[in-house]
Amino acid sequence: MFAKLFQKNTAQQQQPPSPPQLQPPPPPAPAKDNVSKGGLTLKDINPRIALHYGIPSTASVLAFDHIQSLLAIGTLDGRIKVIGGHNIEGLLVSPKQLPFKYLEFLQNQGFLVSVSSENEIQVWDLEQRRIASTLQWESNITAFSVIFASSYMYVGDEHGMVYVLKYDAEEVKLVPMPYHVPADVAEDASGMSSPRSVVGVLPQPSSQGNKVLIAYEDGLIILWDVSEDKIVLVKGNKDIDLKCEITADSHKEIEHKLSDDRSDHESLAKEIAALCWASTDGSILAVGYVDGDILLWNLSSTTSTDKHAAKSSNNVVKLQLSTGDRRLPVIVLHWSSDGPYNECCGHLFIYGGDAIGSEEVLTILSLDWSSGIESLKCVGRVDLALNGSFADMVLLPTSGMMGTSGTLVLTNPGQLDFYNDTDFSSSMSLQEKRIHVSSMQYPMVISTIEPQLTAAKLGVVFRDSKFSKALSEAISARKAQTTYSYGNTNWPLTGGVPSQLHDAEKYQVERLYIAGYRDGTVRVWDATYPTFALIYVLGPEVKGINVANANASVSALEFCSSTLSLAIGNDRGMVRLYKLVCSADMSLKFVTETEKEVYTLDQGDGPQCTAVFSFLSSPINAMQFANSGTRLAVGFHCARVAMLDASNSSVLFLTDSLSGSSLPLKSLAVFSNSIDLINNSEDTESTIVEDHVRLKVFAMTRDACIVVMDGNTGKGGSYVSEMSSGKHLSVTSQKSNTKSESAPAVSCNESSPLKVDHEASAKAALFKRREEIFLLICCEKAVQLHSLNEVDSDPIQKVNLMKPCCWSAPFKKDDKECGIILLYQTGEIEIRSLPDLEVVGESSLRSILRWNFKANMEKTICLSENAQIILVNGCEFAAISLLTCENDFRIPESLPCLHDNLLAAAADATISLSPNQKITQGASSGISGGLIKGFPGSKAEHHVDLLDVCKNDFAHLESIFSSPPFSKPSISLAYEQKVVELSIDKGTERERLFEGASTDSQPKLRTADEIKAKYRKEDASAAAARAKDKLIQRQEKLERLSERTAELQSGAENFASMAHELAKQMEKRKWWNI
Repeated sequence: MFAKLFQKNTAQQQQPPSPPQLQPPPPPAPAKDNVSKGGLTLKDINPRIALHYGIPSTASVLAFDHIQSLLAIGTLDGRIKVIGGHNIEGLLVSPKQLPFKYLEFLQNQGFLVSVSSENEIQVWDLEQRRIASTLQWESNITAFSVIFASSYMYVGDEHGMVYVLKYDAEEVKLVPMPYHVPADVAEDASGMSSPRSVVGVLPQPSSQGNKVLIAYEDGLIILWDVSEDKIVLVKGNKDIDLKCEITADSHKEIEHKLSDDRSDHESLAKEIAALCWASTDGSILAVGYVDGDILLWNLSSTTSTDKHAAKSSNNVVKLQLSTGDRRLPVIVLHWSSDGPYNECCGHLFIYGGDAIGSEEVLTILSLDWSSGIESLKCVGRVDLALNGSFADMVLLPTSGMMGTSGTLVLTNPGQLDFYNDTDFSSSMSLQEKRIHVSSMQYPMVISTIEPQLTAAKLGVVFRDSKFSKALSEAISARKAQTTYSYGNTNWPLTGGVPSQLHDAEKYQVERLYIAGYRDGTVRVWDATYPTFALIYVLGPEVKGINVANANASVSALEFCSSTLSLAIGNDRGMVRLYKLVCSADMSLKFVTETEKEVYTLDQGDGPQCTAVFSFLSSPINAMQFANSGTRLAVGFHCARVAMLDASNSSVLFLTDSLSGSSLPLKSLAVFSNSIDLINNSEDTESTIVEDHVRLKVFAMTRDACIVVMDGNTGKGGSYVSEMSSGKHLSVTSQKSNTKSESAPAVSCNESSPLKVDHEASAKAALFKRREEIFLLICCEKAVQLHSLNEVDSDPIQKVNLMKPCCWSAPFKKDDKECGIILLYQTGEIEIRSLPDLEVVGESSLRSILRWNFKANMEKTICLSENAQIILVNGCEFAAISLLTCENDFRIPESLPCLHDNLLAAAADATISLSPNQKITQGASSGISGGLIKGFPGSKAEHHVDLLDVCKNDFAHLESIFSSPPFSKPSISLAYEQKVVELSIDKGTERERLFEGASTDSQPKLRTADEIKAKYRKEDASAAAARAKDKLIQRQEKLERLSERTAELQSGAENFASMAHELAKQMEKRKWWNI
């Protein structure tokens, strides 16, 4: 995997590591006496996900919070992806790797409800990013729905039962409510006794939660009143009374046919597959069937006060997408009206229903029933060609917090597209039936597919570096100018709250994530906190210079933490050097095999290219900075090594193919010291340079052939590892840049062929006693540890691996080399301690990330010194922290919040002051359980209307669902109380009673048009800021109102006491004394 030099204190003896949990490790090979035990224990290992970007390829179901503007994506492997705006993403991982059948938000409450394939109901706390409560359901859940803007949810099962659940946020518990809709209700309504599954549960809009529509598998539909415990509507296959039949075949003209004949439908058992409301008031229901038919039911006049449910007004319109006899089931139905004042026109989104064998599309029908449902017209059809296999979709509202109207469509594998409603409307007028509507793909934070990511590097920025402050200031300035947009259309999701650490005045960049792509571009992200921010995009071209092969695929990246230099190598042998922080007088050197040209360019702000090297046409496999960034070692695929002088932009040497090997070079390790590492008298004088810095380069080929050469001249011998054994072994290299520190001199005797300087031993700088240098070699089948003092001898420790290893890297704990990570081709992760190479812990990509290992995944893996691994898998990007003590991202303080509490409070305040609510706060409080009707002259303003109260308040559902059905009085009885009239005739008495208090303390209600006119010209951020200011002002007014209420209450108590004393005195006086 890699060749790695480090220093280890052999005198430091520690306890042996704990045995692994999953399976016992194979017995290690006998170690030499001088091998110390490792200091890594099982308690030090805690694999966990630090961050995750991208949509999983197993995504299958969507949920949307309309107020918070958050999207949740459930997967087939037990993960939930939550996406907001401004790079805010979160990954929720269920303990069980099971698909989710249902996924819904508790709107504007910060909770998400999921139902797994094993019928486990989970409530997720978005602020804490964990499961708040779970409930295992005994029967198979076949229908699930949350009552909008409430914490109540309906659960339908395979036995025809409908139950009610409530999530109690104070108790942090899912509570089954006593209320339920028994199965025999459907049996009595249909006259059948066979059990049937519930396939749909839809709370009826504009019913204040009092009515719920229940659909059964065999086609029966009932509308149930929970407040009256009775059926108000029954619909089924026998009730189909077709008024119109519409065929919108994609290959023919749309046909409208009036029909009163229902003989063809009386004997048919139509199984329901999908349903949705096709009107905002719950008067039209769209039902899709397994046979491909779509029926629109008119429920506008279905109200019954009789004992039996109403069966009148059977106005039904049938829609067909194909004239063929064999059609696909209607899987998905969604309705989008043209506007709040035009509910009779809109678009019906349909997945399925077309002829078997037809192309997979999402069909949008434009419907109009302005003259009545029996006169419904289909005015247009659009077949949306999908970018993949359809998974799910959600509609975004035409009004609300986002102000964007459109559709989010999820396709496999893990692709999310946004379609604007304007594009749909304009497409209806085109002659072509099947079109490709332009969409906006989800803007991935880390691009991995388009373009394809080919190389990656995690760079550390030293806080005390002289360039660190300048880089931090430049990045902060670029972040302030960054906007999220796609052409002229903004991405619609805006939810979540960024971490406040990003806005700190002393913000300093600590890490950079650098990615190279197949098109030759390189992108740089600020990776200091879990919310990565793109700061630079380096194109393959060099401004003002025509460079051949510049757009070749990036194959290697290297970053110098001291000088903030970036080296980019590509498949054509070209090396580009950039300075992230540079001066204005920099020039560009273009170095080829025969000449060197100098250009003076005004490259503007941002990173500047200082040199371009192009002298060998072979892919670059490895690069490493040395000597504080002044030297760059380059390893080519053809097993040749070059040393570049980064300060003078020159080539110091280029070796021939490494001796003893004909396979590609895979890794490099460069060390520098004023002391010669290899005791060779012939090279002593030749390696002395003006600055007395000597470099030694360790190069490894794929067959484990290790060549040690002088870093100034390229001369040296070779050492061939015994690990090859005639087999081709995969070897890679990993070495993180660290700040150079002075190190103690290395004690070497005559038999020591290798020595090391302070820069090479910087990773073990804290070991100050009896330091020894080791060479660690990891191949596909074995791991070996060599002492460089005994380089020609057998390894001091060797482990044969049971599985093929594809990637490995060492890591530190407390600034000391303590372990090595091995990634196998099976996706298993093994952690071994150093230097004894004993197994400490085991895990896998499957258990942590739910990933399967894929070919070439190891090429884009990065590792920090503290055992933080960054991986890429398809569209997904993740960072795993392995050490318990590691918290470089400062989690959870640095994590963005997935729920905006301020926005939730502002939305609640807006709803409570909605113009639709015709009551005042004072009138709703009541006196002694009665209702204040008001003062003379203002009775209409203060009259309490139960329906208006329930429009924005579901508190009455608590009393309904707290008792079983058929065991409580009608809800209307709770409001049939004696109305208390309080009449004060004289104005002077009223003023005396209220002691001069003003009656104008009520907030002024504004109409919807006034609100739109005030805020329409503002963007989302300005509107949010204004809402925040208004909320603060409202809080101040409420506090003043509370104080005044307390004063009024005190005055009322004094008035009552005075009246009581006055009555006692008047009782003692005779009538003639009055």
